[in-house]
Amino acid sequence: MKRRMVTVMLFALLAALVPSTLIYRAMAGRAPARVTGPMVPVASRDLSVGSLVQETDIRTGEWTGPIDPHWILSKEEIIGRGVTANVNRGEPIADNRLAPRGAGAGLAAIIPPGMRAVAVRVDDVVGVSGFVLPGMHVDILTSGTRPGGAGTVTRMILQDVAVLSAGQNLERDAQGKPAAVPVVNLLVTPPDAEKLSLASGQMKVQLILRNPLDTVRVKTLGISSAGLLADGSKEEAPKRPIVARRPAPQPAPAPVKPPEPAPVPLTVDVFHGAKKESVALGRLD
Repeated sequence: MKRRMVTVMLFALLAALVPSTLIYRAMAGRAPARVTGPMVPVASRDLSVGSLVQETDIRTGEWTGPIDPHWILSKEEIIGRGVTANVNRGEPIADNRLAPRGAGAGLAAIIPPGMRAVAVRVDDVVGVSGFVLPGMHVDILTSGTRPGGAGTVTRMILQDVAVLSAGQNLERDAQGKPAAVPVVNLLVTPPDAEKLSLASGQMKVQLILRNPLDTVRVKTLGISSAGLLADGSKEEAPKRPIVARRPAPQPAPAPVKPPEPAPVPLTVDVFHGAKKESVALGRLD
């Protein structure tokens, strides 16, 4: 009885093992369908702003996701162009992240058409203690003496100006560490470049940090040293002496013509004996 039970169990185990093995082999023999995609040029390393793309910086890889219409699909169209925005390793390269062919690399490649880069010499005060970094936005104050006026006047001449580079650094430090630099390059329009050049050459210039998301421009009237002291004091500013003005000359009155004398009547005295009689003959004109 015991031997029969063992035989039945072995037969059942064998009967279950054989189909399971066959099914496993059949499933393992089926390789999953491989998803294929087009070959797309991607960055073989991290490309930083201002660098010139070399042939070793680009490799071709298979891309299985959707294709962005702005990506450059030809490796030859990428090599030799300057990088205007950081590109990560393994990332396809869009056309708006590269400078036009022939523009070169460095600072000139990241200047948009119609704009100019102006260098401003800075110190610990002007440069906000080294915290002016590429990509930040600043306002520009200038102080000087107004022509024909007394005292110093300070006005904000430019607002929301982008910082292209701090010294030779075209991108900010990854950890945001401040660094003292002698010169910063600002991105301005040609008319603003004239203002900034004149101000930096003849007056004192100071940069003011602002939030890059704050694009509102504020109208300011500027302030003078006299106005600054007047605002901080309760005493009234001295008033100008009042000068009495002479009355305007009045025109002379027109001469009044005297009235004409009344006409004298013409009379004749007639005597009748001792009696006298006056006879009117008319008026003497």
